[in-house]
Amino acid sequence: MRHSPLWWAVVALPAAAAVAYAVLTRRLTGDLHYVLGALRTGEAAGYSPSEVFTHRPFFYRWFVAGLDGLTFGGMIARETIMEAAGVLLAAAAAYALHSALLRRLTGREAALTAGATGLALALAPRTDFLQPEWAAVVLTVFGIAAVLGVDRPWPAALLGTLPMGLAVMMKYSTAATAAIGLLLVYVVDRGRAVRLGLLTAVGSIALFGLSLLAGSREWQWTEDMPQINQRALSRTGLDLPATFQTSVDWLADRALLSPVLLLLPGALLLVLARVRGRRRLAELLLVAVTIGLGALAVVVVQGNWFSYHGAQLPVLAAALWGLAVGGARRSPPWLFGAVSLVYGVLPVLYTDIPAFLQRPATLWALGFVALLAAGVDALVEARRKRAGRTGPRGVWAGAVIALAGVVCLAGAIWPGSPHRVLDGKVVATSAEYLRGMRNSEAVAERLDAEMPKDAPVLYLVFGDSAYYLDHPAQCRYPIATFLQRTRYIADVAELPSYKENADCVDHDTAPYAVLDWRWFRPGSVDPALERRIFAVYDCPPAPAAGDKTVLCTRRSGEGQAG
Repeated sequence: MRHSPLWWAVVALPAAAAVAYAVLTRRLTGDLHYVLGALRTGEAAGYSPSEVFTHRPFFYRWFVAGLDGLTFGGMIARETIMEAAGVLLAAAAAYALHSALLRRLTGREAALTAGATGLALALAPRTDFLQPEWAAVVLTVFGIAAVLGVDRPWPAALLGTLPMGLAVMMKYSTAATAAIGLLLVYVVDRGRAVRLGLLTAVGSIALFGLSLLAGSREWQWTEDMPQINQRALSRTGLDLPATFQTSVDWLADRALLSPVLLLLPGALLLVLARVRGRRRLAELLLVAVTIGLGALAVVVVQGNWFSYHGAQLPVLAAALWGLAVGGARRSPPWLFGAVSLVYGVLPVLYTDIPAFLQRPATLWALGFVALLAAGVDALVEARRKRAGRTGPRGVWAGAVIALAGVVCLAGAIWPGSPHRVLDGKVVATSAEYLRGMRNSEAVAERLDAEMPKDAPVLYLVFGDSAYYLDHPAQCRYPIATFLQRTRYIADVAELPSYKENADCVDHDTAPYAVLDWRWFRPGSVDPALERRIFAVYDCPPAPAAGDKTVLCTRRSGEGQAG
């Protein structure tokens, strides 16, 4: 039984089925549509990913452009190919990690840790998948695998430098993800962590310099982008009580999107319960607290509290879960495994519970239940160790608990699972989000029917509208992000990028403009900009009901001078 060739199928087949289902049904989130819309419409205007503004740094733009370059066919086909490419990246990272961990852990520990890491990436919620934070985690996994998987320390660190440096470059704030990776390496091998940290710092600076040389506006955008976030900590200042409360609520919301996060404290307890020596235990606790605070700090600094800003947390939780389950020596953690199984169906069930129970306190209580379950399993393990007894430790026992982990990690991909959660309440399910996508496609079809094929457009709409409409832009700023932000921050109008973006309105401008009265709101943006828009374009008023997106036409003789 211990060496049965069939045990792996208990885990591998359901995992493969869940991944295939995710690839075919998940679709991309609106932020990816924003980037793709800008890249595609900007490319049609003659701008490369180096030159087009997309609200994302240079290397991430090229990452998405590279994935998009693999695609063909219609919209759904292209998204499915990108989904599949992302899953293959996650699988490659997991395989590399498994190979490295086999040098330091048992086969079961390496398989469960790397497998859970790969599944957490492949089955990530739509809001995380292929985002800069997600890409940074994948690159960090490659970096950890490189530095731990090569015999000689300096060549190993050198090999890990490129993926770690690219992880930093995905969004700059993703330097926190790379730092977490360094801390994890430090737990295993301090010398390699120091070497990797030194080389990564140098490599990141070199990569940033390369982006400045290759990106025509990269330094300008690096300076201007932080200025358009009205909720950034640099603008609002730090209110500790409010930040603490918001953090508590955000963590609960994040855990509902990725229920494996509810298991993180319990998994940590199981791992720490096996540590020998108080000094080593204190060291690991300090590292764990530092990682947690670092992961949360990067969310606090950005100030928007978007769920994908914490994309690294579920992957960390999954890896720790695999290590906790795979490292059981005397008895499998059956109670913790049972809770893992139940929490796999939690996202779907949670949407149907009474509204008064949909609150952060409920989710924190569920996390505490998982911690208690892990505590009981840890006590059982300790008693069996003292008594010199073992429980069922064959591969079938491990496979059953691993299957519970697969169910838990798949909790984010079902139609009834939450797509957006706010203060513990499900705002939209995955199925509702997909219905919204179909509505956006219908609006784009209506607008497309009112224009000649491939007519250039000035987009005064959010990025997903450009994605669905897919008419060429006539400007390196396909999405009017800088222009729209004067709704909230008047001094954005003083930025160089704003002025360049505003010139798209009346300097060699497109014959058509698409205006979303709800998102752009001309009466709320910079008054001089409003006058410029309506001097060049004739725009119908916002419809009284339904979608507020309209097609504007260029007035005769306006906006055509270079």
